[in-house]
Amino acid sequence: MTTTTRMAILNPLLLRTVSFLCARVHHRRLGLGLAVPSGRAWCSGASESTRPESLLSSAGRSALREVLSVKEPPKYPRWDDPDYCKWKDKERDILNDIEPVVLLAKEILHSDRYMDGERLTEEDEKVVVERLLAHHPHSEDKIGCAIDSIMVDRHPQFKRSRCLFVIRTDGVWIDFSYQKCLRAYIQDKYPSHADRFIREHFKRGSG
Repeated sequence: MTTTTRMAILNPLLLRTVSFLCARVHHRRLGLGLAVPSGRAWCSGASESTRPESLLSSAGRSALREVLSVKEPPKYPRWDDPDYCKWKDKERDILNDIEPVVLLAKEILHSDRYMDGERLTEEDEKVVVERLLAHHPHSEDKIGCAIDSIMVDRHPQFKRSRCLFVIRTDGVWIDFSYQKCLRAYIQDKYPSHADRFIREHFKRGSG
């Protein structure tokens, strides 16, 4: 048998053996969890258009998204944003406006300046009536016939909290929320910025 004849017989067998070995190597690589490179893999027949992220686990895709999200625009306003700067200026104006009466209300309610059931001094009463009670959404109902005095005492339902009370000339006394007064005042004087200010500076459910 000539050499040429022998090669003609062995070539198909040799090709099948090489293909079989390639296939086994390929399956072993996948079985060990090795990443298959993008582009055409040898003995695999994979398409060159295979995208690397399609080979990632769900955790890998999540990590990739986290890395890419760093390049996204910042979610929070920056100081070089003119609108944000205008808001911060107005926010400062509102804070400066209400700060004195807020400090007074907190001192009246949360210090030992007044005992439970004690009436406010004439000076403190004037500030509370003019800067707070006058702006309450239901001020007319609270005041009724007329104000005799303003008192600080325990809340009728929440005994651990203190609040302000209107003592009317007819002997009726009724509580009111100083925060509700402040909300109404801000909404009336700063209508364009009130909602944002209240949302950012008042506790949810306060008042």
